[in-house]
Amino acid sequence: MTNSRRTFHKFLLATVASIGFGIVGGLAHAATADDLNKDADQALQTLFRSNSTAELLSKKARAVLVFPKVIKAGLVFGGSYGEGVLKKGSVYSGYYNSVSASWGLQAGAESYGYVVFLMSDKAVKYLDKSKGWEIGIGPTVVVVNEGVAKNLSTSTLKDDAYAFIFDQQGLMAALSIEGTKISRIKR
Repeated sequence: MTNSRRTFHKFLLATVASIGFGIVGGLAHAATADDLNKDADQALQTLFRSNSTAELLSKKARAVLVFPKVIKAGLVFGGSYGEGVLKKGSVYSGYYNSVSASWGLQAGAESYGYVVFLMSDKAVKYLDKSKGWEIGIGPTVVVVNEGVAKNLSTSTLKDDAYAFIFDQQGLMAALSIEGTKISRIKR
């Protein structure tokens, strides 16, 4: 490898590391319960404006888990973090964080929000009783994209939970919540 190529790789690594540390540093200032409640309500309204299926599900859901802003960054190794609210009806009934780690071909940073509609009592109980829910283990979660949304109606709702990812901003190629761990936090 030439010296200029090594220098470029070192510069790229330093830049992404700086971005990652800046993001993590910004997350160190945890939001208050009131801030999370307001952000969750705004995030739901944003999602409902862009996706009528999400609003339909909200009316049938036993509970709604809202993560208004999740930050993801990586260069080969990456991770994401965000804080959210569990709403049962209009009541804020708990606060959670969303954490994931990954490795592979990746570089960049992004932010996004996601909402999980818990459709069954089984899913709500699992979240309440588990020390941490890893998406992909436990209740069945369907990530709703445009194709899935076209086929959803109140008569086709059969799964425990439906997740919508929205408000994606940044420069990372792929986005998934599979393997994300959701854990209760105190606020």
